[in-house]
Amino acid sequence: MKNNMKLPQKAVFAVAAAFFANFTFGQTLQDGITSIDSHKYAQAKQNFEQMVSKSPSAENYFYLGNTYLTQNEPDWATAEQNFRKGLAEDSKSYLNRIGLATIKLGKGDKSAVAEIQNIVKDSREKDAEVLFRAGQALTLFEKNNNPELAIQYLDKAVERAMKGGVPAPYYYTLGDAYRLQLTNSPQVAGKAMSAYEKALPLAKNKASVYTRMGTLWMQANQWKMAKERITQAISTDPTYAPAYRALAGYEMKFQQPQAATQALVNYAKYADEDPGTQLEISKLYFTNQDYANSRAVLDKVFNVVEDPIKYKLRAYLDYADGKYTQAQTDLNTFINTVTDKSRIYPADRGLEGLILAGLAKDEKDAAKKSSMMIESQQKIAIAKNAKDETLNWDNELLKIQGGGASTAAANAGPTNPAIEALKKQTAANPNDADALVKLGSAYQEAQNWNGAILTWDKMIALSPTWAYSYYAKGAAYQQLGNEAMAESSYQKFIDTVLTQKPEEQAAQKETLSYAYYLVAYFNQTKDVAKARDYAAKAVQLNPGYEDAVNLNANLNK
Repeated sequence: MKNNMKLPQKAVFAVAAAFFANFTFGQTLQDGITSIDSHKYAQAKQNFEQMVSKSPSAENYFYLGNTYLTQNEPDWATAEQNFRKGLAEDSKSYLNRIGLATIKLGKGDKSAVAEIQNIVKDSREKDAEVLFRAGQALTLFEKNNNPELAIQYLDKAVERAMKGGVPAPYYYTLGDAYRLQLTNSPQVAGKAMSAYEKALPLAKNKASVYTRMGTLWMQANQWKMAKERITQAISTDPTYAPAYRALAGYEMKFQQPQAATQALVNYAKYADEDPGTQLEISKLYFTNQDYANSRAVLDKVFNVVEDPIKYKLRAYLDYADGKYTQAQTDLNTFINTVTDKSRIYPADRGLEGLILAGLAKDEKDAAKKSSMMIESQQKIAIAKNAKDETLNWDNELLKIQGGGASTAAANAGPTNPAIEALKKQTAANPNDADALVKLGSAYQEAQNWNGAILTWDKMIALSPTWAYSYYAKGAAYQQLGNEAMAESSYQKFIDTVLTQKPEEQAAQKETLSYAYYLVAYFNQTKDVAKARDYAAKAVQLNPGYEDAVNLNANLNK
C-alpha cells in the first residue's frame, strides 16, 4: 500500500527550527531553541514554562505559544491561550498578534495574510524579529502559505539584522520559503540552497542546515546529493533526531523498509517522549508500512494523548489490517469529536470510502451493497478531486476488490541463483536501476509474479517516468489473474508514454499498441466506448496486430 500521509510543512523540511540562534538571550531560552530544533518539544515547553514563571513577559508567552504551533501537530487552543496572555501583558505586542494571525492562517482563513501585513505595517518594519516571525508564519503550513510575501519579509529581516549579525534561522527560513515555490525551476532551487549555504557558518548546530540541504535535494530528485548531505548531518551530530527522520524518508522513497525502520528507531531515540512527537513517529511507521511498530507506539501513548487525531491514526491502522468495522468506528469518533472541523481532510473522506468498500465486500443484501459502493465512490472522489495522495485511492480500491502483490508470496515463490544474486545487489544499492530491471525480468522468467510486481514497484519509485515498469507490472498482474490491477498498470504505462517527446513515443509504438489493446480487451463488456477508442488506437499504431484488428472489428459490428 502506497502511503503518503499528509504532514505539516515542517515535516517536509525535516526540521522545525523556529527561533533565533545567535541573539544574546538567556541560556534557558537558548536551551528551548535547541530543543525545538531537535524535535524535543516536551523539553522546550518545560524551558519556556519556566521562563514564563520567572518572567511572565509578552515575549516569553510568545515563545511558549509558538512552540505549540511548530510542533508536529499544532495545538491551536494552547497556542492561542499563551498568545492572549502575552497580549494581556502588552496589548501592542506585535509578536503575539502575529501568533494569533498564524493560528487563523493554519486553520485556512486566508484573511490572516492581510492581518499579518497590517501588523508588519503597524511595526513600521523596524524590528527584524517581527519581520522574521511574519515571514516564518507565512511558511509554516503546507496548504496555507504565501511564500512570495514571506520572502519579502525575510529579506527585510536579514537587512535589518545585518549590523548586529544575522541569525541562522533567518536564512534557512528564507530557504524554506523558496522551497514552497519549488516546481522544476533550477533557479528557485538554487535560491533555496543559497539561503541554506549562508546559514551554514552561522548555525550553532550545522546538522540542522545539512539536513535541510538533504531534504531540498530530495525534493529536487537529486538522490545522491540528498544522501550525502543527510549522512553529513548525522556525522556532524549523531544525536540530531530530524536527520534520522530525513533518512527514513529517503529509505522509504527507495522502498527499503528495514533501513527506514532503523532510521525511525533512531529518530524516536533522539527525539523526546512528547505525546505529539510519539504520534508523529507512529504516523511515520505507518507510512513505512511498518504497522506493528506504528500500532505499538500509538498504543503506548493512546490513553495520555487528548488530541482526537489518535482515533484517525488508529482507523488507518485498522484499515490496513482489514478491520473495517473497527476502522469505521475510530474514524467516526475522530470526525464527531474534533472541534476544529478544518482538521477533517479530503483524505479522511477517501478513507471513509475505502472502509465502506471493504464492508460492502461481505454485504449479502444486494441493494444495500450497491448503495454502499455508490457512497464509497463518492467519498473516494472527494480525495481524488482534491488531488490528495495520502493513499493511492484507485489502487487501494482495486486491492480491496481483488488483492495485490504479497512479499510473503514473493519469498515463497520460484527463485534461482540469478535472482538471489540480484536481490543481494539491489539490497546493497537500492538505486541500481540496471540491477532492478534485471531482477524484475528474472522474476518474470521464473514466473514469480509477486516478486516481479514488487520489484517493478521499486523501479517505479526510483524512476517514475520510465514507462516500461508499468507495462511489465501489468503483465505480472495479468498472469496472477488480477485484471483490475493489470488494467490499471497498463493505463499508467499509456499515460506515462503520452507525456514523452514524440521521438520517445515512436520508440515504444509497438508496446503502446499492445497496452491499448489490453485495456480495450478488459473494457469490451464494461465500457464499450472506451474499448472501441482504445482498440482503434491499437490498430492505428500497429495495423498488422491481428488481435487488435479482430477486436476492433468485433466492437464495431
